[in-house]
Amino acid sequence: MFQKGILNPHVLSLLARVRHTNTLVIADWAFPYWPEIETVDLSLTAGIPTVLQVLEQIRPNYLIGEVFMAEEFLRTNPKRVLTSFEKAFAGLKVTREPHLDFKKRVPKAIGLIRTGDTTKYGNLILESV
Repeated sequence: MFQKGILNPHVLSLLARVRHTNTLVIADWAFPYWPEIETVDLSLTAGIPTVLQVLEQIRPNYLIGEVFMAEEFLRTNPKRVLTSFEKAFAGLKVTREPHLDFKKRVPKAIGLIRTGDTTKYGNLILESV
C-alpha cells in the first residue's frame, strides 16, 4: 500500500503512461471537457486542490522538459499569483502562447487532471523530457 507521494490510483495510472515527449494537462475547474483524452477529476471545491498543488506532487517523479501556458495568464492575474507560479516553475522552460493555440495542444495529451483551481488561465501542459 502506498503511504507517501501521490495516492490517487487514477493519477498514478495516468502518470505511468507518460513517455518521452508526451504531454499531460493540469487544468482548472472550468477547463472544457475533452472526450478525446482521459480526465482524472480531482476537484473538490473551488480552490481545492490547486494546479500548483498538483504540480508540486507530480514534479518529483515527472521529468518535465517544457511547460506550456496561455500568455493571457500574465495579463489577468495579480503579481502574487504570477510570483507563485514562477516559483513553482523554478528550473523549467516555460512557453507562453495564445490561449487558443494552447487549447490546440490538449487533444494530443496522454490525459488531463482537473483541479478545483480558480486562477484565470492557470492551466498547464507539461511535456516530458
